Amino acid sequence: MPEEAGFPPAKKFRPSAGPPSRARSCPPGRRAVMLLAAGAGGGGGGRRQQPPLAQPSASPYPEAVEQQRRNLPIFQARGQLLAQLRNLDSAVLIGETGSGKTTQIPQYLYEAGIGRQAIIAVTQPRRVAAISLATRVSDEKRTELGKLVGYTVRFDDVTSDDTKIKFLTDGMLLREAISDCLLRKYSCIILDEAHERTLHTDVLFGVVKAAQKRRKELGKLPLKVLVMSATMDVDLFSQYFNGAPVLYLEGRQHPIQIFYTKQPQHDYLHAALVSVFQIHQEAPSSHDILVFLTGQEEIEAMSKTCRDIAKHLPDGCPSMLVLPLYASLPYAQQLRVFQRAPKGYRKVIISTNIAETSITITGIKYVVDTGMVKAKKYNPDSGLEVLAVQRVSKTQAWQRTGRAGREDSGICYRLYTEDEFEKFEKMTVPEIQRCNLASVMLQLLAMKIPNVLTFDFMSKPSPDHIQAAIAQLELLGALEHRDGQLTLTPMGRKMAAFPLEPKFAKTILLSPKFHCTEEILTIVALLSVDSILYNPPSRRDEVQSVRKKFVSSEGDHLTLLNVYRTFKNTGGNKMSMPIVSSRGDTESIRRCLAHSLFTSTAELQPDGSYATTDTHQPVAIHPSSVLFHCKPACVVYTELLFTSKCYMRDLCVVDAEWLYEAAPDFFRKKLRTARN
Repeated sequence: MPEEAGFPPAKKFRPSAGPPSRARSCPPGRRAVMLLAAGAGGGGGGRRQQPPLAQPSASPYPEAVEQQRRNLPIFQARGQLLAQLRNLDSAVLIGETGSGKTTQIPQYLYEAGIGRQAIIAVTQPRRVAAISLATRVSDEKRTELGKLVGYTVRFDDVTSDDTKIKFLTDGMLLREAISDCLLRKYSCIILDEAHERTLHTDVLFGVVKAAQKRRKELGKLPLKVLVMSATMDVDLFSQYFNGAPVLYLEGRQHPIQIFYTKQPQHDYLHAALVSVFQIHQEAPSSHDILVFLTGQEEIEAMSKTCRDIAKHLPDGCPSMLVLPLYASLPYAQQLRVFQRAPKGYRKVIISTNIAETSITITGIKYVVDTGMVKAKKYNPDSGLEVLAVQRVSKTQAWQRTGRAGREDSGICYRLYTEDEFEKFEKMTVPEIQRCNLASVMLQLLAMKIPNVLTFDFMSKPSPDHIQAAIAQLELLGALEHRDGQLTLTPMGRKMAAFPLEPKFAKTILLSPKFHCTEEILTIVALLSVDSILYNPPSRRDEVQSVRKKFVSSEGDHLTLLNVYRTFKNTGGNKMSMPIVSSRGDTESIRRCLAHSLFTSTAELQPDGSYATTDTHQPVAIHPSSVLFHCKPACVVYTELLFTSKCYMRDLCVVDAEWLYEAAPDFFRKKLRTARN
């Protein structure tokens, strides 16, 4: 790399020997730990490639597909693996991404007759992984997607009565558990990417464990549980699942050179951009680049910048195919990252942490790791949940680095110093210990869990977090105390039916009272995606000019509604509630929002700043808000984002009296303006 990047000489490593989580020997004191040798570990032997997870064109010839399956590292362990799994109720499997575990184990179980009595479920944290994996496995089984092999994700169910292998997001399996806590449809549940410890995944651990135990007590069909990951806290998972044996599967990992920066990088976006173009001007065009950023806005902005710069490179430089990748990107666009670039083009994939482990992308030779991730943090004392950009853990950094060594030796450029890396947290804090738990408590109560306060979490949230969640649900009118137990109110049962945050479910359910259901449905739908506005930095003036046509002085929610109304007229009614429109009466919409978002409010202070109403946390209006240059006396907001300061995003101007109407006990002593 040129001197400008500031990278010292590289350190070579094989991830199987590098990060502590790759240990191949049995942990001390562990009994019944099996070691599965897959033969091809460490990159020895010929170069073998796993094809993309989803093929855009027709499937390869059956013989070629079968050969591809045999070439995977896991194939040599097939017999040993099945011999162990056949007799186990629960097991923990450690195997690197690219070893073939996610696509092959469900097929091995089905082919061996294990779990054929019902459905084999494979859960994924992200929809792109569930869809692409199901597509790949149906190709390998030479069956139409939705027949033997299918998937279920939010808004999309591609299964049938014939489906025996089903990929689904962990959130969808949780929704199913609300109506059937024993999960009777399933004979085997594979909890994949367990190390990610998302909110849904951690709740699912407890739900599946309870279903397995209860089915055994009732003499029902046994439920086999297999927990899989590329890396995890082995002891914690094994102990949680009643001493489940740990099976180690060696993957295929080639040597990777790691470069750290000489000095800390104060602008990681600029450093990433410089690194991409230095690689692009030096490396063969067949070597693709994967860049890790934190979110949609960063990714779209950098994608546009890369495309613009690529148009003006000197002759002899390869062409550049820039592909964004993040969770809310339409699936058809996500699929492009799996397709090979045209001849003479280099793929540059700019991604969130979705590409750390959930999916395998072929062709990656270089990884550029900014070392940053966007994550939620919750403070139960203030009641504030903040979305903040922060450092990754060491585990995440190793996962990112490993992306470069899937098919051949690779290079990872870490845009931080080695000293900075040594200060990273070892493991990622589970989301359940750093998030607002109101949604979790609502779901558990909907499943009729006997006592949600003592629910068997793998990593227990603090009592303060749980009590804060219960207090929030009580404020929203979702639960009550009956005979010493917490139970859902009729309103709470309706709220639990929505796959939304409780406050948004309440907003929808209140909307008929304010005669604005049509508008509220639209607003909540638009708030459920990252952003509907394209806002590239290079065209900021043009964007602001166009945006003025839609701006509402009453806030961002009404502005979103104006954008949607211009785009198309709303229609359709799949809900058993009257879809009525406020017909231009925006006060009704704002009242409805005030009655459900009243726990997320801020008021103007005498010095011109803002503070949250209940805890007086200093906050500011985000520059992206249409209210940025305004000073409304009182607002509700949708989320808080912490960068240089704590910003409110998606604001709506409200009257303090409406908040008092919504929750008089909550605001009686808190809202000064309500007394006027």
